[in-house]
Amino acid sequence: MLGAIAGDIIGSVHEYSGTKTPEFELFHAHCRFTDDTVLAVAVADCVLHGFDYTDKYHEYFHAYPNAGYGFRFFQWVSSGDRQPYNSWGNGSAMRVAAVGHGLRLIGGGAGRGTTKCRSDPQPPGRRTRR
Repeated sequence: MLGAIAGDIIGSVHEYSGTKTPEFELFHAHCRFTDDTVLAVAVADCVLHGFDYTDKYHEYFHAYPNAGYGFRFFQWVSSGDRQPYNSWGNGSAMRVAAVGHGLRLIGGGAGRGTTKCRSDPQPPGRRTRR
């Protein structure tokens, strides 16, 4: 979750600039969190506390109205509508880290798939051939 937020902040000044080099200042003076961080935190809040997602999206939008939301999301949430708005963007991909983070904190299913599959006591990079 922290990596997703850091990536959002670091990338905020490069999102529409077409930066094509790995040589750039990580935390530029104009870096800021965006709608991706706001809504990821809203998702984490829902996972951790059982809140309704629509309620939290509206709440967090009103708390951070200038975070750079996409046009369709902005129209939907600012209208007060509660029904799905047929999103077609990448918003869910930008918020998915919050699900794993939240489930890990409450002892949910995230991470269990890998521990149940592993019978080798050594970390993956340290295995020896038998």
